[in-house]
Amino acid sequence: MYRGRFNNRTTYLVSLADGIAIVLSFLFAYLLRFDFNIPSQHWNSFATSLLLIVPVKYLLFYSFGLYRSIYRYTSIWDGVKVLKASTTASLLIIVFYSFSFDFEGLNRSIFIMDYLLTTIFIGFVRVSVRFYYSTLKSKPVFSNKNKTKLLLLGAGNTGEKIAREILATYPNEFELIGFLEDDLGKQGASIHGIPILGPMRELGSISIPYDEIIITAPSSTTEQMRQIVELCEKTGKRFRTIPSFTELIHNQVSIKDIREVSILDLLGREEIKLDKESIKNFFGGKRILITGAGGSIGSELVRQCLKYNPGSLILVDNSEQNLFTIEQDCLDLAGKTIIKIMLANVCDENQMKAVFKEYRPQIVFHAAAYKHVPMQELHPWAAVGTNVLGTMIMTELSTLYNVDKFVLVSTDKAVSPVNIMGATKRLAEKIVLSVDKIGQTNMIAVRFGNVIGSSGSVIPTFQKQIEHHGPVTITHPEMYRYFMSVSEAAQLIFQAGAMKQKGRILVLDMGKPIRIKDMAYDLIRLSGYEPEKEIPIVYTGLRPGEKLYEELVAKEETIQHTAHNKIMVLKDHNGYSDWNNFKKEILLLINISNTYDSDAIKQKLQLLVPDYTPQDYFALGKKLDLDVVSIKGEA
Repeated sequence: MYRGRFNNRTTYLVSLADGIAIVLSFLFAYLLRFDFNIPSQHWNSFATSLLLIVPVKYLLFYSFGLYRSIYRYTSIWDGVKVLKASTTASLLIIVFYSFSFDFEGLNRSIFIMDYLLTTIFIGFVRVSVRFYYSTLKSKPVFSNKNKTKLLLLGAGNTGEKIAREILATYPNEFELIGFLEDDLGKQGASIHGIPILGPMRELGSISIPYDEIIITAPSSTTEQMRQIVELCEKTGKRFRTIPSFTELIHNQVSIKDIREVSILDLLGREEIKLDKESIKNFFGGKRILITGAGGSIGSELVRQCLKYNPGSLILVDNSEQNLFTIEQDCLDLAGKTIIKIMLANVCDENQMKAVFKEYRPQIVFHAAAYKHVPMQELHPWAAVGTNVLGTMIMTELSTLYNVDKFVLVSTDKAVSPVNIMGATKRLAEKIVLSVDKIGQTNMIAVRFGNVIGSSGSVIPTFQKQIEHHGPVTITHPEMYRYFMSVSEAAQLIFQAGAMKQKGRILVLDMGKPIRIKDMAYDLIRLSGYEPEKEIPIVYTGLRPGEKLYEELVAKEETIQHTAHNKIMVLKDHNGYSDWNNFKKEILLLINISNTYDSDAIKQKLQLLVPDYTPQDYFALGKKLDLDVVSIKGEA
C-alpha cells in the first residue's frame, strides 16, 4: 500500500539518517554512562545490543508510520508519532533485557539515555528536512523582486494554515507582510515570523506597502463580512477570501480555496443543518425521477441526490444541451447509481407514461417549469402547457404507478399572483393537493424564493452588464426579493421530501428579503468599481408581470413550524378541490390555451385561482409615481 512512498528518495535518506541516529544515540548513551571512557570489556555488550536495538527500532518506526510522511510538511503530529514509536521501542527493549538477562553487564541508565537521545535525534532529522525544503531549497538563485505582497485579514486557525502553506509552497511567488486581527490578545504577536500589525479597522492606515488582501476569517458573520469588504474596497487593492465554514465543512482549508468575494458572502445565509440519516433512508437505493433535470434547480437536485446513493436516477428534460451537460456532471459523481437520460417533454402524456412504465420510479421531483415572468406574460399558453398540464400529467402518472413520494418545486410568485407564471404555479400547487386525495402517493409542494445564479436571474444579468462597464439596469429602486443559493435550495427540498408530510405545501425559510438596488451596488463594488460614478445605474420601470415585493405566505394562509427550523408547513384549508370536477376545469383551461388567446387564458386562470389579479402595468407605474431615471456615469 505504501510502496510508492517508501521508495521515495527522500524516504530512503531519512531512514538511513534514522539508522545513524539510532547507533549514535546508543553510543552516546554509553559514553555518557562511562564519562566518555568506555572500558574495553563493555564494547562487546555494546555491539551485541546494537544487533537487537537497531532492527527493533526500525520495525517499530515503520509500524508507527514514520516513513509514510511527506517530510517537507513535518508537523507536531509527526513529532507525536516519533515520541510514540521511540517510547514503545525503548519499553520493549527494556522489558526484553529485564526478563532475559536481568540487565547483566548493562546499566539501566544507558537505556533511559538512549531513549531520550533517540527521540531527540529522530525528531531532529525530520525538522532538518522540513527546514531544508522550506528555507534553503526554496530560496531562488536570484531574488524575485516581483513577489506579490500579501496582507492577511484574520489571524485565527485559517489564517495560520494559509500563511504556513504560502511560506512552505509559494515562497518565490508571495511575500507575507503581516496580519490584521481584531482579537486584542493577539496584538503585537507574530505567526511563523509574520507580525500581527493591528486590528482590521486600521487597514486604511497600514504604512507597509502591499499588493493584495486575503480575507482569512471564514467564521465572520454577514455584517462583519460586509464591514471587512467595505474596508477592502476603500484601499483600492485587489481582495479575495477563503470560503465560509459552510463551504469548507468537509475539507481542509488550502490556498487553492481562495476565491473572489461573491454576493453569497454578503447574503447572510446560515449553515444548513440537515437530518442526513433521514434523507439517506429516504433516497438510499431508490428509483428517483427528476423532471427539468438539466435546469438550474433540477441539475443541483441531481448532484445533491447522488450523495445519498440512490439506486437509479431517471433524468427528464426537453433540452438536449441541458441533458448532455448534466450527464457529463454525473460521470464523476454517479458511483454505483444507474443514470438514465430521457429527452422528453412532461406535456406529452404518452411519452411520460412510457417512462413511468419502464422505470417505475419510487420518488418524483417535478422541477420542470417555465419561470421567466415577462416571457410568460407574452406567451401564457406556454406557461399553461408546462406548468399546469405538465404537473397534471406527472401527478396522475405518479398515482397510477404508485409512486411513494411526489415533490413539486414551487415558487413565492404563486402567492397572491399578479402574473401568468405565478398563477400557473399556484394552480400547479392546487393540482398537487387535489390529486393527493385520490391515491396513496404522498404528494407535497415546496415553495421558496429566488435562487442566485439560476438561468434568467438578476445576478448573471448584473454581472454581464458590469463586465461591459454598464449601465446596470434596475426596474425599481424599492424592489425586494428573497434569495438563497441553489445548493441550499436543493438541500432543503430533499429535507422537505424526506418529511412525513402528505398533501401539504412546505415553505422554506428565506431569511430577510434583499433590496435589488443594494445587491447591484454590492456586485459593482465587488467588481472593483464605484456605483453611479464608474458604472451607471438605469431605472427602467417594472416589467410585465413584476411586483415590488414577493411573499412566501398569503394573508389568508397560516403556517406551523416543523422539526426543521428552515422548513414550515402551510395550513391552507382551501388549497384543494374534488379532483374529478377540478380536472374538468383544468382541461377547459388547456383547451383555451390551445387557442393562443391571452385574454381568455387570463380570465379562466382568474376563475381557477381567485387570488390572481393581473396588473395594469401602465396604471401601476403611475400609482408608484415611477419615472424612468438614468444616472449618467462619469467618464
